[in-house]
Amino acid sequence: MLHVVHHADYMAPRPERGTFKFDKYYLVMERLRDFGRESGAPITEHAPEPMPREWLEAVHCPTYVDEVFRAAVPREKERRIGFPVTPHIASRVRHTNGGTWLAAQLAKQHGYAANSAAGSHHALHETGAGYCVFNDLAVASNRLIAEGSAHRILIVDLDVHQGDGTASLLAGRDDVFTFSMHAEKNFPVRKARSSLDVHLPDGLDDDCYMAALSRHLPDVLERFAPDLVLYQAGVDPHRDDRLGRLALSDEGLETRDRFVIREARKRGLPIASALGGGYGDDQREVAARHARSMLAMADENRRVHAAAI
Repeated sequence: MLHVVHHADYMAPRPERGTFKFDKYYLVMERLRDFGRESGAPITEHAPEPMPREWLEAVHCPTYVDEVFRAAVPREKERRIGFPVTPHIASRVRHTNGGTWLAAQLAKQHGYAANSAAGSHHALHETGAGYCVFNDLAVASNRLIAEGSAHRILIVDLDVHQGDGTASLLAGRDDVFTFSMHAEKNFPVRKARSSLDVHLPDGLDDDCYMAALSRHLPDVLERFAPDLVLYQAGVDPHRDDRLGRLALSDEGLETRDRFVIREARKRGLPIASALGGGYGDDQREVAARHARSMLAMADENRRVHAAAI
């Protein structure tokens, strides 16, 4: 069974300015439900509460949080984000951030759970950036540890772009490990320093990508010994992605996702995924990549559980 977090506010009306296509989030759930009916795989949807202001202010600058809540973000910050922060967007990002926290709680119950949005790994302390308003990965990690739901969290970021905001916001912590494997020449131009960065050359194919991931992820899991994993499962390493520079196939993305789930679950670790990046002219195909990713991860969670009993 796939436990997926979703809320109607994930599908915010498109702002008048900016190029980001918010209809992806509606289409992801549409494809998930279609695939579920076609395959007979049960899907349970869970609606998140909006993330409280104080949870966000524990990681982001309170002045910036207030600007977002009032939909009064300065234009220079909106330019970094890539779209204006309207009241609808403000509500949306509170729910998507609450969604990653809820997915982690569900993962503790079921082994794996997915947030059908978020993975907003570019947002920084005092501003958003790169289509990201608040950094759900950093905020959820901080909250989960503060409330005692986890003690050591590994963030696995396999988006094609480096998780620079996550690395910056969590720098210096010994209870959160940030692992980012990304295209070296892609956005952002100036990289932050994660706990571990793996910079990949342009055009890397399935086999070479998996060789790099297989070399690093098991070692990080063994050395850091987390008790919870958050996974930024962006599909923009796909060879047809409009903003990617890598060359993974559909099969390569599925192999990647199953490997991450298997490595976490065979160690008994709960793992929650966030949607991450995926861009293209055909929004339905991008949405289908995200949906297939979540279904593959739920199936791998089932396989590992079945093998263990």
